[in-house]
Amino acid sequence: MATQTILELWPSGSLEEVQTIIRAVYKQVLGNPHIMESERLVTAESKLCDRSITVREFVRIVAKSEFYRTRYFESCAPYRFVELNFLHLLGRAPQDQREVSEHIVRTVAEGYEAEIDSYIDSAEYQAAFGENVVPYYRGKDSAANSKQVGYNRIFALDRGPAQIDSAVKSAQLVYAVATNSANAIKPSSATVIGSGTEKRFKIVVTGSKFDSPRRVSTTEYIVSASKMTPQIQRINRTSGKIVSITEIA
Repeated sequence: MATQTILELWPSGSLEEVQTIIRAVYKQVLGNPHIMESERLVTAESKLCDRSITVREFVRIVAKSEFYRTRYFESCAPYRFVELNFLHLLGRAPQDQREVSEHIVRTVAEGYEAEIDSYIDSAEYQAAFGENVVPYYRGKDSAANSKQVGYNRIFALDRGPAQIDSAVKSAQLVYAVATNSANAIKPSSATVIGSGTEKRFKIVVTGSKFDSPRRVSTTEYIVSASKMTPQIQRINRTSGKIVSITEIA
């Protein structure tokens, strides 16, 4: 397993070191995206450069940015939003349904910004990262997991350096967390929409033909991960019955 690089901003850090911290925060908190110059938070970056804010406060600003809000709050289901908040801000997967439910309720009752603050103001965040360490994926370390299943779950969320979190809109841990069960650990691979490395699935469907109630057709569909939900919706509209869905190696 590769060694995790921990980045901390020291009072004596150079401007070049501050820029390294800024890039690392964008990568971690925003889910490894491509950021255009117009999307950078130049005012917050300047404050970090002159040390008028800490790394923790810069993380808060980035997590409350329009970039984060549109990609993870407005475009994702609440469950996906929460599991990514755990990943981006605490560096681990949620441990159980209680944690997830607590954050979903807070999001609905108190709003987006209160949900973000709840991670960054937590004792866990302070203990793990303090004021000037860039958050990082801790889910592969024993200290971040009060339960064994935490190891498995981080692999379901962290799919390697080619991953772009905003490319996956559906929750990855709904069943595992709700049933308190472990995920199967699979090797990391790139799953980037349009990259040629996106996972593909075979959907086998049966459906009765209209010309004879005894004749049943079987159809196979090969779809990419990003196209699977629309394809399933089309199958359901035509009254087809899905027999199996299998990943194509």
